[in-house]
Amino acid sequence: MSRIGKQPVALASNIEFTIGADNTITVKGEKGTGTIRIHPDITVEKTENEIIVKRPSDSKEHKSLHGLYRSLINNMVEGVANGYKKTLEIIGVGYRASFTNGVLELNLGFSHPIYFVPPEGIDIEVDTKTKKNPMLIISGVNKEMVGQVAAKIRSMRKPEPYKGKGIRYTDEYVRRKAGKSATK
Repeated sequence: MSRIGKQPVALASNIEFTIGADNTITVKGEKGTGTIRIHPDITVEKTENEIIVKRPSDSKEHKSLHGLYRSLINNMVEGVANGYKKTLEIIGVGYRASFTNGVLELNLGFSHPIYFVPPEGIDIEVDTKTKKNPMLIISGVNKEMVGQVAAKIRSMRKPEPYKGKGIRYTDEYVRRKAGKSATK
């Protein structure tokens, strides 16, 4: 048995779970709704307060799908119950961010501002009051989308190793390098 796949997914009382046609699973919670279509060989059963994912055989493909779909369903249940959040920090003199009318505007030292429109279901908040550097808080129901949007924004100005300027995750460590003067 797959170590991850055999674990049941716990359901809270306020989460609505339905299995529809074509192996489509829908999860509704207070934060939002998530939908996924699973492989036809994988079966999903719902008991009173948990979800169990089963596979038909011990073939390599079925083993990998077993753990995959259990993790995807668990992420969906966690997302509609609590939501996901990533926090980015913008470090650099003159680097600014503002979010107005559904558009994120970033000034990152280029000759032009960068505009980013987040996909549907993703909320972006700019916090300039808590710390001296602007913070971007990206939140949503879908774990994959939250991570993808955070990575996309970070890629606009990755942290560089000499001065540490750029966009980084708040828990990210940037290894600093010595400059040219260190060799003398």
